Amino acid sequence: MQPIVASIEAMAASRGYQLDEQQGACINRLAHLAERVMHPSLLPSRKPKGLYIWGPVGRGKSFLLDAFFDRLALAEKKRFHFHEFFRELHARIFANASSERSMEDALDEMLKGCKLLCFDEFHLHDIGDAMLISRVFTAIFARQCALVTTSNYPPEGLLPNPLYHERFLPTIRLIEAHMDVVSIAGGVDYRSLGGEGDAFGLGAFVSPGNATQRHQLGLPEVTASRVELKVNHRPLRVMAASQGVLHVGFSDICEAPTATMDYLVLVKTYPRWIIEGIPRISTASPAAQQRFLNLVDVLYDTRCEVFMISTLPLNEAVDHCDIADIVRTRSRLSQMKQLHVKNDTEMAFGH
Repeated sequence: MQPIVASIEAMAASRGYQLDEQQGACINRLAHLAERVMHPSLLPSRKPKGLYIWGPVGRGKSFLLDAFFDRLALAEKKRFHFHEFFRELHARIFANASSERSMEDALDEMLKGCKLLCFDEFHLHDIGDAMLISRVFTAIFARQCALVTTSNYPPEGLLPNPLYHERFLPTIRLIEAHMDVVSIAGGVDYRSLGGEGDAFGLGAFVSPGNATQRHQLGLPEVTASRVELKVNHRPLRVMAASQGVLHVGFSDICEAPTATMDYLVLVKTYPRWIIEGIPRISTASPAAQQRFLNLVDVLYDTRCEVFMISTLPLNEAVDHCDIADIVRTRSRLSQMKQLHVKNDTEMAFGH
């Protein structure tokens, strides 16, 4: 599948990316897998092993996966983001709740005839999700379907909480048995080179959110009033929601018992978000911290235009916390404009 290698390399060059040795090796592994998937007679006795591609934020994992997926001339392929996959899976399981095989039936519906499944941004911190993903991976590996997934962590780094990690070890061993682990942990953090001007990059992290800043950006003032939305059959109180704009407080969206599936529903109606009162994240409750990280993932992946208002600049507000994924969150938010007032002088920092 040399054309796939050449095509991905050409796309990287067109974006100004200089691929390093590990990324080049990853492309070759993807091309090798493509050949096995497209020509299964090369492996008559068994299906090809999948690929587990991991590395820190900004190393081009999603770029490589998307380029590979787009250029593979295979009709029987599917690509999901981690959050999207589980949102659809949960919905289908709920719809099939009367069946004893609800999860298996849901996967049959989602993956019928699929020969290649691509699974982007796989990460795991919740023991409930971990138990479900164990069943899901077991079911996927039992199919004639090759799996390619990207992650910020090696398999051993999944579900890092020591209270739960040992319970997930059998699934880690299952992943290692059915997938080749490929590291692209070195090289350049492409996100640090600047955004590409899409909707997410047009947003801003604003502090302290004074009247002048709000006027310049066309942002409304904070209001004590609330309107109620129905999201996944549950109430959610927000400041305002109309004409594709959601105005919400950190306490409304992160301290309330919301979930990733709620954010995925909201972004379909509201592509522009204004989030007030971002605190120093390390001072928030562990649950609120995790919700904030999940929310940023969804807003980033769906390319929403986002304005976050805080009394603190980004590097102080999104500081260290006990959740390892804070590094990914900080990297993603750094692609927004950063605007803050210091000593009565307006200062604007680029991406």
